[in-house]
Amino acid sequence: MRGIVMSRPGVYLSGVERTFGADEIIVSKTDTKGRIIYANEVFLRMAGFSEAEILNKPHSIIRHPDMPRCVFKLLWDTIEAGKEIFAYVKNLSKNGDHYWVLAHVTPTFDKSGNIVSYHSNRRSPRRDAVEKAEALYKELLAIENSHSDRKVGMEAAFQAVVAKLQGAGVPYDEFVFSL
Repeated sequence: MRGIVMSRPGVYLSGVERTFGADEIIVSKTDTKGRIIYANEVFLRMAGFSEAEILNKPHSIIRHPDMPRCVFKLLWDTIEAGKEIFAYVKNLSKNGDHYWVLAHVTPTFDKSGNIVSYHSNRRSPRRDAVEKAEALYKELLAIENSHSDRKVGMEAAFQAVVAKLQGAGVPYDEFVFSL
């Protein structure tokens, strides 16, 4: 294992990529604060947690440090506005392995139209799309890390994403599917 310490004590990045079947779907649901309220068997297997270990924990427990924070800002801004989003995400397993997903995250509404939870289905991504997403995320992470203030760095990277989308003349979902 490489000696890169994670935010969770005792977890190191292994550099090992896990994969799951093209016919499998990782499913999780969170409350409006991002705490996990449901995780299917594929999620538990890929993340390496038991149901007891994962329920009521923040979904960020599987956040890989290679993921730019600005991508999650975009995700949260979108779903909190009541819209769905697709995104390529590199997740972290409990043992330090990682796995890539194509996530589809949607808000769940009550009868009055209020958001009560979020639902995420993740499929196995195309390898060529992962390579493109990984290159973009390295660029965004470099922008984030070039600022001593984490919030300023995240905002600068977020503006870089917005500019890239405006330059391409496409919304984020179309951009994701073009990868």
